[in-house]
Amino acid sequence: MWTPDEIAQLCYEHYGIRLPKQGKPEPNREWTLLAAVVKIQFPVYQPSDTPDKPVQVIKEVVSMGTGTKCIGQSKMRRSGDILNDSHAEIIARRSFQRYLLYQLQLAATLNKESIFVPGTQRGLWKLRPDLFFVFFSSHTPCGDASIIPMLEFEEQPCCPVSRGQDNSLTLEANGNLKTSENERKCEDPDSPVTKKMRLEPGTSARFFTNGTAHHGKEESGPFAPGVSDSNLTVKRLATVTCVAPRSATVVDIYRTGAKCVPGEAEDLRKPGAAYHQVGLLRVKPGRGDRTCSMSCSDKMARWNVLGCQGALLMHFLEEPIYLSAVVIGKCPYSQEAMQRALIGRCQNVLALPKGFGVQEPKIQQSGLLFEQSRCAVQAKRADSSSRLVPCGAAISWAAVPEQPLDVTANGFPQGTTKKGIRSLQARSRISKVELFRSFQKLLSSISEDKWPDSLRLQKLDTYQEHKEAASAYQEAWSALRKQAFGSWIRNPSDYHQFK
Repeated sequence: MWTPDEIAQLCYEHYGIRLPKQGKPEPNREWTLLAAVVKIQFPVYQPSDTPDKPVQVIKEVVSMGTGTKCIGQSKMRRSGDILNDSHAEIIARRSFQRYLLYQLQLAATLNKESIFVPGTQRGLWKLRPDLFFVFFSSHTPCGDASIIPMLEFEEQPCCPVSRGQDNSLTLEANGNLKTSENERKCEDPDSPVTKKMRLEPGTSARFFTNGTAHHGKEESGPFAPGVSDSNLTVKRLATVTCVAPRSATVVDIYRTGAKCVPGEAEDLRKPGAAYHQVGLLRVKPGRGDRTCSMSCSDKMARWNVLGCQGALLMHFLEEPIYLSAVVIGKCPYSQEAMQRALIGRCQNVLALPKGFGVQEPKIQQSGLLFEQSRCAVQAKRADSSSRLVPCGAAISWAAVPEQPLDVTANGFPQGTTKKGIRSLQARSRISKVELFRSFQKLLSSISEDKWPDSLRLQKLDTYQEHKEAASAYQEAWSALRKQAFGSWIRNPSDYHQFK
């Protein structure tokens, strides 16, 4: 059928051929993350005379994203024309929504072949039964899925925090997240706090540069043997000394830069493997200006309950669009952490509306490394003294005929000036306002008597009103928040009042 390596190779080839040089990392100086959605199509029938022959499927990349950045809450805009979260996984998912909108247009207005077929109710559509979608990411999602065992010779990719630092989150009276001064310095790789971090008492000697902890003895190869096969929990790691292949002791965990949200328990911040608590909701870190973007682990867990289509598209769909599998590229990886972060935290959610359910996508890892990942670039430039930095641009690609590409930086199309920010050209095609425009265009191309009831029976005006009117989706989201994700940070409604 398909293998994780086939999915990874397909995505890497697509990245090399279909994505432009603009927006890609500067060679030997920058790195980025890659994510994509791959459509898998089964054959209509399997010949009866060869029942044992492997099923041949058609694989196609339908959306792709690169990126490593988020904007801070002070840069968020009520007009919906900026990308708050430009991590690769989120760019790929928003690009996927563009693809879904185009496919709905093919089905509903052009009567052309589409991934959708008519549903049982007026104005509703459902995914063809011979199709499903696989999500690919070149690295484990930030947040809970990235809290995994680390062997004694591995490098800690996140900024370490000394025992004396106050790294807690507080919620200001206006609902904004407040960050301590030390934490802001820690998130800035050029700050003195990062460059000259005190060692924890009792830890092995390491030196810290640019947010990475280096052990006194360097080992060859960017990956630790056995990490992919680890099934150790953080609690067990904190109390038991475990030995991995080559007699490498598990002494720490890979730390995530994502911070616990207000209302959740806080990280213990103890030395070694007891630094983090697992299973918690987290927000992505910013450079001084705290973000309001939930971690990719949290967002992907949400997709496994609510679907990838979002509230707007749910108006036209009989069932959510779920991911059938998740494939991760070669990187530090724990199957247990992935299962816990993406599936386990929502497993007991009950009383969801018809069509919704807690999904258990197949989670696998490929052995193929993304050539512009941090680890790959670092390995190529072992003798370089210059800083390795994340690429500031994000690339969006969707399998649509008109303007499939979008290159952004700081949430706007790359090259946008301050003076030009309010213009139509200064909007990413996957920003909230532009996806809403595509939704409205789809709606206007369908005669009103063929609209779904959720849109036909009431007058809706703003983006917020259209989202709230997707009643089944909102009911499922409410159940998920009440039963699993009660501390989820939601943007105030005035950020969704654009038309």
